Amino acid sequence: MPVSGWEAVRSLVTEIGLADPEDASVNCILEALRVARDLRDGREEAVVAVVSGGSDSRVGADRSIAAQLDELVDRHDPTSAIVVVDSAEDERVLPIVESRLPVDSVDRVVVRQAHDLESSYYLLKQFLADEELRSTVLVPVGIGLLVVPSLLFWFSPEVAIAGLSGLLGTVLLYKGLAIDEYLADVPDRVRAALYAGKVSIVTYVVAAGLSLVGIFLGVLSISELPGSQPLVVEAIQIVYAAVPWLAGAALTAATGRLLDELIRDEGIRSHFLNLPFVAVAVGLVVRGFAGYFLEQERLLPPLSAGGIVVSPTQRLALFIVGGIVVSLLGVALASDMGGDRLEDVIDAEEDDRGRQPR
Repeated sequence: MPVSGWEAVRSLVTEIGLADPEDASVNCILEALRVARDLRDGREEAVVAVVSGGSDSRVGADRSIAAQLDELVDRHDPTSAIVVVDSAEDERVLPIVESRLPVDSVDRVVVRQAHDLESSYYLLKQFLADEELRSTVLVPVGIGLLVVPSLLFWFSPEVAIAGLSGLLGTVLLYKGLAIDEYLADVPDRVRAALYAGKVSIVTYVVAAGLSLVGIFLGVLSISELPGSQPLVVEAIQIVYAAVPWLAGAALTAATGRLLDELIRDEGIRSHFLNLPFVAVAVGLVVRGFAGYFLEQERLLPPLSAGGIVVSPTQRLALFIVGGIVVSLLGVALASDMGGDRLEDVIDAEEDDRGRQPR
């Protein structure tokens, strides 16, 4: 090795084929001869050559191939190369070739009968070699397989299947929504906010506390329902009782961001002015829909003002109109106080998160 030239390579493939007809190298060398013939038919000067790593270690084999390539370059002075390999594993020689010659194409030859088996093998091998894919797929599957026997021992098969599907679904959403990347940035963002003395840190903690109170009171409000109610009614009751607290939490968090803007020397960016109004508007609309459903089920007393009783539909309309009015007030105030362009708003948000805009 190396062997170069049409006649020499053709003689080599004949000898290899007679010695071991099942050797995959036979198909690889024949493909190299075909490529050289097609190039010559297209009036391109082409030299076919065969290199092989004759060593027991991978480092020794790579060095042997490198030396053979240097010899071929000195002998023929090629301007580029077309690499023909017979397996995905042999593609590791590509960097060696590219360090000496520009590679125009890579032709991987797989015996047709073994194509599916070999492709599956190398895909599985590459998958197991990727640390991120292993941690993303194999770890949740392994945990699920460990949990299923315990669930089957203590509960029914339906519970075991539901628990396994819930675990896998949570993992897929966790990775699919890039929650891991967001959580990875949280410590740096919190540290930067603490060092900068931002008011929003305190308001975020207060907002989290209000949210927990709202969820707790929402769940407790189920006990106030008369008799046994359908699950959907109980869910709406939780939403109805928790919405004021959740809206207060959103309003507190938005107010904290607004106070941070007031402290800034550059002034208030107008889109932050709209955040408190949006929190109140969304809370009104959600509260209105939840109250409408509960009043239809006779679980909520009618709304009355000044002796005038309001029907469920009128009640819903009042909350919707109130939400729209509050939202319009926020938009009008933000427009009067400034006129930030959407690109500036996005750039500012990216800067606050410590990321580069895409």
